[in-house]
Amino acid sequence: MTDTAGTGALPVEGVPAARVLDEIRALRAGDRPTHGGRLFAYVYDPGVAGLDELAQAAYAESAHVNGLDPTAFPSLLAMENALVGAAARLLGGGPGTSAPDVVGSVTSGGTESLILAVKAARDARPDLAEPRIVVPVSGHAAFAKAAHYLRVALDPVPVDPVTLRPAVADVAAAIRPETVLVVASAPSYAHGVIDPVAEIAAVAAAAGVRCHVDACFGGWTLPWLRRLGAPVPPFDFAVPGVTSISVDLHKYAYAPKGVSVLLHRDPGLRAPQFFAYADWPGYTMVNPVIASTRSGGPIAAAYATLRHLGEDGYLRLAAVTRDAVAGLADAVRAVDGLRLLAEPESTVVCFTADDPALDLFVLVDELTARGWHTQPQLAYAGLPASVHLTVTAAVAPRVAEFGPALAEAAATARAAGPVVLPPELLALAGSLTPEALTPDLIAGLAAGLGLGAGAAPDRMAAVNTLLQAAPVRLRERLLVEFVGLLQRPTW
Repeated sequence: MTDTAGTGALPVEGVPAARVLDEIRALRAGDRPTHGGRLFAYVYDPGVAGLDELAQAAYAESAHVNGLDPTAFPSLLAMENALVGAAARLLGGGPGTSAPDVVGSVTSGGTESLILAVKAARDARPDLAEPRIVVPVSGHAAFAKAAHYLRVALDPVPVDPVTLRPAVADVAAAIRPETVLVVASAPSYAHGVIDPVAEIAAVAAAAGVRCHVDACFGGWTLPWLRRLGAPVPPFDFAVPGVTSISVDLHKYAYAPKGVSVLLHRDPGLRAPQFFAYADWPGYTMVNPVIASTRSGGPIAAAYATLRHLGEDGYLRLAAVTRDAVAGLADAVRAVDGLRLLAEPESTVVCFTADDPALDLFVLVDELTARGWHTQPQLAYAGLPASVHLTVTAAVAPRVAEFGPALAEAAATARAAGPVVLPPELLALAGSLTPEALTPDLIAGLAAGLGLGAGAAPDRMAAVNTLLQAAPVRLRERLLVEFVGLLQRPTW
């Protein structure tokens, strides 16, 4: 029989299930490894046997349940309330605390949680024509995305180049009568340092402004690290003035993507987060989050994960991760020319290079070639380029291997020398405006960097070097165009 299935997603004739799964497995073969402790970004692997199977089974049980109407699917409502309660209790809220009336919502991820925190703050002040939010430059880029989507002005606060934290006085000075929200991170994603939350919350409260703590990254690790004796500063609802907190369960709660929780100190603070609409002939719409239809799969998978691991499981995983962080930090300290950008305070190891002959972007490529996948970060506002390692429990068995691999990669990168781009290309990157980019110019730049339709180069050092040479606005435009080249339909 003639094969009319083709290679696209919609064949003329249906394809047998086994073959479809084989095709997906073949596509997945080109992905970074999500398990095994060699990927230091994007995924969170606890290394717990059987947890994936449990989460997948729970996901399948509720994959077709729709969170649009909790009265139709009370199972989803019960699991969502349980997740919110667990997060609230872990973060200093609930009965018997100074924040007994904490409420929350389950979202699709940290970005949605942050957008909703900004929306709630904005909509609580309908009297303001031009609302503003105050965010340290180390705050997650999702706050800038929220400001853009919601037409809220963003007032960035610089961070100290040594401590990587904002000065409380600078935060206070940035607050205006139009400010609706002040942000602190626990910790910041890029460097893993915890902002002075108590002091920031105090200046926000004194100004009558909400204070959101972005604990998407650290909210499910810092409490356990504190129980293990780590000197974690106050950052949660135990801090007066903290009005909302976000925490991602698909990070260190080790639930599958994508589940986050946005908590508010009381129901009144959460109320403006909702969207309700009855001025049409269909069903009356009321949504606590951005999405209307929501699959129950991720919520059920998160519920199963928390129930299975329990407090003792998370405490054990936090201890393993803490030890892995210490081992990776020692590996960085052992390589001449590298230094930690910040002493680890949570689950991040971030390092830079002081040796001009050691190009960090080349180092990242060399680590990738050896099976270690790290996250390069470009220089910004006086902060040097750096390499970010998100450390999970699954990394622990690999720590002993990483040190020699890092030393070898650094030696190879130093021998190869820094990436050298043509002077005319660097001059172009430094002088172009985003508006001056033409399709032909973009195509020429992409071709010169090895970027083609649907494919990225094996080595990214040249791309990162060009992006670093470009001013921020041009850098953003180039990223949009380059990613646009990758996202092309297959026919």
